[in-house]
Order: sequence, then C-alpha cells, then structure tokens
Amino acid sequence: MSKRWKNRPEGSNWGEFGEDDQRGRMNLLTDERRLRALKEAKTGRVFCLSHPLDRPGGNVLNPNRHPPVFHPVKREGHVYFNLAMETFDPRFTDVGSDEAIMLYSQYSTHWDSFAHKGSRFDADGDGVAEKVSYNGFRIVDGAGCGLYGELGATALSVAVMAETGVQGRGVLIDLRHHFGDKRVDVTYDMLEPIMEADGVEVGKADIVCIHTGLGQLIREADGKLDPSIRAKCAVLDGYDKRLLEWIADSGVAAIACDNLAVERSSTLGVNPRMPHRGPGLPLHEHCLVKLGIHLGELWYLTELAAWLREQHRSSFLLTAPPLRMPGAVGSPVTPVATV
Repeated sequence: MSKRWKNRPEGSNWGEFGEDDQRGRMNLLTDERRLRALKEAKTGRVFCLSHPLDRPGGNVLNPNRHPPVFHPVKREGHVYFNLAMETFDPRFTDVGSDEAIMLYSQYSTHWDSFAHKGSRFDADGDGVAEKVSYNGFRIVDGAGCGLYGELGATALSVAVMAETGVQGRGVLIDLRHHFGDKRVDVTYDMLEPIMEADGVEVGKADIVCIHTGLGQLIREADGKLDPSIRAKCAVLDGYDKRLLEWIADSGVAAIACDNLAVERSSTLGVNPRMPHRGPGLPLHEHCLVKLGIHLGELWYLTELAAWLREQHRSSFLLTAPPLRMPGAVGSPVTPVATV
C-alpha cells in the first residue's frame, strides 16, 4: 500500500509502476520498443508536426491563453538586438542579438503533463476528498512538498516526461478522411470500424496521433480565426465508457491530436452529457490522473496523414520530447515523424 494513499480511483493504475512513479505509461517506451520503432523509418523523410508557436493566433480557441510576446534583453544599458559589439570595444566586428519571450506553455502545439489536471478523491481514506493527481500525488495549495509549490509543480512536471526522450512508434488514426470537417463526438463504436477500414493496429506503448483536420483549418486561417472554428472537426467522446476502456486496455503510451483538447473542450461550455457531478474533461481525468497517459494538443497532422494514406501506412517513428522545464505543467513541443 502506498504511503500517500489507501484508496485509488476505480480503473486507475496507481502504483503499478511503483508508488513513487511520475512517468506513467512512458515507462512502456523501453529500449527494446524504441529499437522496434526505429524500423518504422523506411524512407528517411520527416514531417514537422507542430505549428509555428504564434499559431493558432489570437485567443479564439481559448480565451485564457495568448500568443508569444517578445521582450528586450539589455546589455550594459543597450537593447541587445542587432547590437554592434564595437559599442563596447572598437576592435570588435561582430553584431549580437538576444531575446526574452513570454510564452504560454499550452498556447500552440504542446504536451500536457500529469500536473495539468487533478481530481478531488478520497485517496487517504479519511472520508474527505482531497486534491490529487496521477499516482496519488497530493496537490497542496500554496508552498509545500506536494504536487504544487508556489506556481509550479514539484512533482509530475513536464520535465519528468522530457527525461524519457518520448521516442517510439507513432500510429495515426485519420478521422478527417471519414468525417470531413463537421463536428462529431466520436465513440468507440465509431472509432473501431474506421481503424479496421484503414488497417490501423494500435499496440502496447504506441503513441496514437488523431487527425481531425482542425490543424489544417488553423493553418488556412493564417492567424485570423473565426469563432465558428470552435465547433468544427471531430473530437473524442470523453463520456463514452467503451472508448475509455479501450484506451486503458490498449496500453497506449500517449495520445496526441490536432484539435484543442482531444475531447470536447470545456471552454465551449458544459457538455450536455455531463452527469450531475463529475469532471468537465472526463478523458483528461481518465488519461492524466488515472492512467498516466500524456495528452498532446494542437499538433499538425494533415500532411503526414495524406502521405501515410498514399503509402497505405499508418505507423511511423515519432520523436517528441517536451522542454525539460522543472515545475511546468505543460510544454511546447516540435514533434517529428520519420517515415
């Protein structure tokens, strides 16, 4: 029994990788599985699966997140940008630039760490629900030794994910090919025949990439999104029990999508399927809190999806480590698919 918890949520895997584990299903990306994943690189061609970090543009998709802002760096009172070094010594011929960037870690293409979401659950068995996250790490308000210190995660931060390298077999499921750009809440009963029709096989430790087409709409908008984009393209139905069971049973290491939140975003208001009381993002709770499955959002998958379909393939080598930033609950990422 863990020192931190006596109870664990139904359907969770707390403790299965060790009571102090912070890596979750990234533990499944072993040396042997990475070597097998390398065999997916057959042509050497690469696809960049990220948007520029100033996309999607504005804050239509999420009013709480904003584009990057550049700030000057000073060097001895001078703005250190295109600065002639002869300013400091007439013998120098070089010109230097430096910068600081205010960056919302989950504005553009990114990973969610386990510290991104928690849940209220009676983990210590005292009859009172407390704030906990993956593997029973307790969330402490303010400074403390639990999950969160002062405005930072002291455990489960995205830096832990970065240490694994995040390299393995990627598998793409192409929802856009079957649904177009209309909004569809995809259940497992809808997902399964699509995978069968496209010959998609998802195995243990795979990183599943889901192409909905929203990433392409973001590219075409060129930074000027219309609010109608919030109700376009497929999303996973986080309230579908069979879908959640499949995610648990499949052994996937992570899930990445080209839409805002993989599932229907809570920024669009309360889901009419939400029970009287429960998580606003049930798939997030299922993956990040219960199972230790990282979620990637706002990836760009359209070019890769088209190439894979032409080649009658669905798998590839994926390399996608986040920034190794201790304390961060999410991170920008520039995923690379090697086919």
